[in-house]
Amino acid sequence: MRRNRLGRSGIVVSEICMGTMTFGSSADEASAFAIMDRAFEAGIDFFDTAEMYPVPPDAKWIGATEEIVGRWMKARGNRDGIILATKVAGPSHGWINPPLRAGKTSLDRHQITRAVEGSLERLQTDYIDLYQTHWPDPGLAKEETMRALDDLVEAGKVRVLGCSNETSWGLMKSLAASEREGLARYETIQNNHSLNNRRFEDELAEVCRREQVSSIPYSPLAGGVLSGKYQNGARPEGARFTSYLSAGKRQQVMAQRFVNDATLASTERFAAIAAEAGMPLVTMATAWSKQHDFVASTIVGATRPEQLDEILAAADVTLDADTLAAIDGVSKAIRYPMG
Repeated sequence: MRRNRLGRSGIVVSEICMGTMTFGSSADEASAFAIMDRAFEAGIDFFDTAEMYPVPPDAKWIGATEEIVGRWMKARGNRDGIILATKVAGPSHGWINPPLRAGKTSLDRHQITRAVEGSLERLQTDYIDLYQTHWPDPGLAKEETMRALDDLVEAGKVRVLGCSNETSWGLMKSLAASEREGLARYETIQNNHSLNNRRFEDELAEVCRREQVSSIPYSPLAGGVLSGKYQNGARPEGARFTSYLSAGKRQQVMAQRFVNDATLASTERFAAIAAEAGMPLVTMATAWSKQHDFVASTIVGATRPEQLDEILAAADVTLDADTLAAIDGVSKAIRYPMG
């Protein structure tokens, strides 16, 4: 599997990253271990988690994902072979209500310090390779956040820094604060980016190119929609958006962003392009994601080991010009299907 550098850092990672947000909720520990074993054997050395996982966030299992990842690394004795990423929860602006620290998830020094100590304990490690802010805190001075994060780098608890769900403005302000104050900077940004959600390409992609920040996109399968499992009104048992659509209003709104007439129509067209190219849509969607020049590694997820087969097949795929043009044609015809 090919490897790419994270920003301007010394860290090089596999071009596919194993996401873990289902571990402890829809994937039990035995399944999680099997998924991580399969990924590691295939050459994936980059694993991403968060203090807020698993999803959906719930006080009854908060932190369980980091605990599972920690137990797996200890059982396998492979910590030195893993590039480990996790996140400190910031304000989620209504999308998610993190049941952490009584909901007080500002990205100030106090919260960051508490968060990293908790993650290190749950992960059973004394350092984190990539530490990311999980949702920005736009009301807080960027210098406050970056100084607190810089201290973690200086202390050896964290190697490099990243952000997630950030805007172009927020990323540039943070980079400027780091440059002005002589602090460690964000080397990565982890945002939603898929065939069904190409908004990252409007502005953030250019920021990444010019500032040498690597994108590590999550949800390349658009929350599983690009697997085709929600087509023709299907609501498969155990699927994330099947449960979200029958849950509270916040989760329903999130599900409808991913599963709607426009996303299902674009998925149908993308499936036809994949068939013409001789591959499953899951493989094509993953290959498309990792093929961007600003992407260092694409974060994938699974609840069962066998789901990795079509994803891992993308490691050996480079989409040709005709396939890329056909994909662009769908994106032009159905603009911003996720809003």
